[in-house]
Amino acid sequence: MAGLDLTGRTAVVTGASRGIGLAIAQAIAAAGGNVVLTSRSQEAADAAAARVGGTAVGVGAHAVDEEAARRCVDLTLERFGSLDILVNNAGTNPAFGPVIDQDHGRFAKTFDVNLWAPVLWTGLATRAWMGEHGGAIVNTASVGGMAFEANIGLYNASKAALIHLTKQLALELSPKVRVNAVAPGVVRTKLAESLWKEHEQAVSAATALGRIGEPADIASAVAFLVSDAASWITGETMVIDGGQLLGDALPFREGAGIGL
Repeated sequence: MAGLDLTGRTAVVTGASRGIGLAIAQAIAAAGGNVVLTSRSQEAADAAAARVGGTAVGVGAHAVDEEAARRCVDLTLERFGSLDILVNNAGTNPAFGPVIDQDHGRFAKTFDVNLWAPVLWTGLATRAWMGEHGGAIVNTASVGGMAFEANIGLYNASKAALIHLTKQLALELSPKVRVNAVAPGVVRTKLAESLWKEHEQAVSAATALGRIGEPADIASAVAFLVSDAASWITGETMVIDGGQLLGDALPFREGAGIGL
C-alpha cells in the first residue's frame, strides 16, 4: 500500500533504546522515515540509533526532562527540517503490589513518565511544528488500562488515563494532528518480564493466537497508524494482544476439541 510509505517524514520515538520503542523506530525507518530515538542516556540512544541505521539519530533525553525534550525537538528540526510523527513510548513501572501499599514517590514516577511525558512531548511537538504543518502522534498504552490485575494497579491506572488523554488530545489538536494509541498485551520485553518470563508457555496457551507478543507486532501497527493509510483514524486505541483481553482461550479450544 502506497499509504504506508513514510519517505520524507521524520519521527521522534521516546524510550526507544530497546523493546517496543526500538522496534517502532526500526519499522518507521524501514518505511522510509527519518527517526530520532531517545533514551535516558546518550550512550544507549546512540547504540539504538546504530541498530536502526540510515539517518537515525540518538538523543539522550529522559522523558520527563523538559529542557532535554525541548533540545531534542530543536535538534530534530535542525537536522531534518520537520517533525511529522511523535511516538510517546517511554514507560515505567516501579510500583508493584497493592495500590494502597505504594508510596508517593512510586506513584509520582509512574504518572510522570507514563502520563505527563506524553503531555510534555505532544505540547512541544505541536507548538514547534505539528500545529501548523500537521502530524501524527501515537501513545503506547496497555491492555492493562482496560482491565484489572493484581499488583500492577498503579501502572494500569496510568495507562487508563493515557487512553483517556489520547481521546482528549485527538479532539484538542484536530484537524491538523491525529492522535491515537496502541494497547499491547503481554509482549516479550524487559519491562514486562514478570508477566511472562517464568511462565511463557502458560500465558501462550491461554492466549487466543497461541503466543505472547513480540515488539515487531506492536511496531507494525504503529507504522500503520502514523501513515496515510490511517489518515481518517484519530482518538482510537488499537488493542494488539493476540486475543489476551478476550480471556483464557484454553477452555474454548478444549470444548471444540481443538488440540494445542
